[in-house]
Amino acid sequence: MSLTLDSTHALTLKSWVTSANEEGCDFPIQNLPYGRFRSIGSQDSLTVGIAIGRQILDLKLAADAPGWSQDVQVPLKVLATGDLNAFMAMGPTVHRSFRVGLSIALREGSSQQQALSRCLHEQSQVLMAVPCHIGDYTDFYTSIHHATTVGKQFRPDNPLLPNYQWIPIGYHGRASSIRASGTDFHRPRGQIKRPNSAEPILEPSEKLDYELELGWFVGKGNDFGCSIPLGEADQHLFGAVLFNDWSARDIQSWEYQPLGPFLSKNFASTVSPWIVTLDGLAPYRVPFTRLTSEPQPLPYLDSQVNREQGAFSITLEAWICTAKMKDEGIPAVRLSKSNTQRSTYWSPAQLVAHHTVNGCNLQAGDMLGSGTLSGPDAGEAGSLLEISEGGKRPLKLPSGEQRSFLADGDTLTLRGYCERDGYARIGFGEASATVLTTKAPF
Repeated sequence: MSLTLDSTHALTLKSWVTSANEEGCDFPIQNLPYGRFRSIGSQDSLTVGIAIGRQILDLKLAADAPGWSQDVQVPLKVLATGDLNAFMAMGPTVHRSFRVGLSIALREGSSQQQALSRCLHEQSQVLMAVPCHIGDYTDFYTSIHHATTVGKQFRPDNPLLPNYQWIPIGYHGRASSIRASGTDFHRPRGQIKRPNSAEPILEPSEKLDYELELGWFVGKGNDFGCSIPLGEADQHLFGAVLFNDWSARDIQSWEYQPLGPFLSKNFASTVSPWIVTLDGLAPYRVPFTRLTSEPQPLPYLDSQVNREQGAFSITLEAWICTAKMKDEGIPAVRLSKSNTQRSTYWSPAQLVAHHTVNGCNLQAGDMLGSGTLSGPDAGEAGSLLEISEGGKRPLKLPSGEQRSFLADGDTLTLRGYCERDGYARIGFGEASATVLTTKAPF
C-alpha cells in the first residue's frame, strides 16, 4: 500500500483534447479511467477506451498509431483485443507505466496528437457497457451509520450486531444482473409478508429503494488457498465505479433471516461505465481512523500505513427525477450527499484482506461493493429507507409529489467526484437508471 504521486497528477497538465480542460470536467487528463463501448446500434465486439473530456480514446485504433514506447506497446496490444480483465490482471507496475504513457500522449504538445486525434469518439455517440467482465461480486456493509439506522428499523432492540465492529460484513451477490448506467429495469416481484397477515403473498415490491455505493474492482488476483496481506491489498485493487444496489425493502425484510439478502437484491444493480483507477485516486487518499473508544481491528486488518492513508475522500450524490418532473420540465433534485471519508468503517484494503484470509481466490474483474455509504448527519443518508425513516416521513419533491420509496417512472442518478487543493477535480461520471413497471408474471 503506497501513496504514489507522479507527473500524471500535476494540476498544471492540460490535454490537446480541449474538452478535458473544461472546469468541472469529470475526465481531465489527470483521471484517465477505463471503460468498454460499441457504436450505437452496432453488434460489434466491445472496445476498451479511455475517457478524456467528452471523448473516448479508442485503444483498438490507438494500438496502430506510432510513437508508443515499448513498455506501453505490450499492454496496449492486450487492450486492443477488448479484454480489459487481462490488462487488469497484469498488475500495478504495468498499470502505472501505461498510465504515464497515456498521459504523455494526451498532453498538450504531444508528438502523437495528429495520429491519436483520429482515434477519438464522442461519448454521446457510443453505447457504454459494464466496464469489464464481472465474474463474482461481493457486497459489503461498510457504513456504520447506515448499519445502525437500518438496524433500528429491522431490529429495534438490537440495531448493530456485535460482530459489526470486528469484521467486514458482506454477502455474495449476483454478478449476472449488474448493468451499465442507462439500462432501465422492471420493478421486481417477490414474497412479501405484511405485518398483520398470517401468510406472505407474491406481488410487486412497493418499497423499491436505491443504495449509494462504490464498487471496487480487483486487478491482479490471488491463488486458491492463499490470502492477501493488508500491506499488499492495494496491489490487487484496480479501481472503483459508482454502484447502485437496487433493493426491494419489503421483500428483504421477509427473506433476509437467517441467510441474508436474496431476491430483494439480485434483480438489478447499476454501475457507472468508467473505472477510475487506484492511480487516478492517489491524490485523494486520507487517513483511516477509528475512535479510541471503539474496538480496534485485529492485526491482520490493521497497519500503520492503512491508518495513515487507507481511506479515500470521494464525494457521492444521489439525484431523483420523477416522470411528472420530466413532463413539467423540473430538474432533478438531490436526495443525499456524503463523503467516503466520513461514511466508511472499513477501508478497501481491509475488504480485500478479509475476503481472502480464508484462502478465497479473487480474480481480475471481481467487484467488491462498499454497501450504502451514509454519513452521520442529516442529508447524508444513502437510501430512501433512511431518508423517509421506513416510510414514516415521506420526502416532499418540487413537483408536489411525495416519496417514501421509488415509483415507476422515477430516474435515480448517482454522481461522484474527488477534490483536493493543489490537484485537479476528477469524477466518476453517472450511474443512472429508470424504474419500469413490473413485467407480467411468468
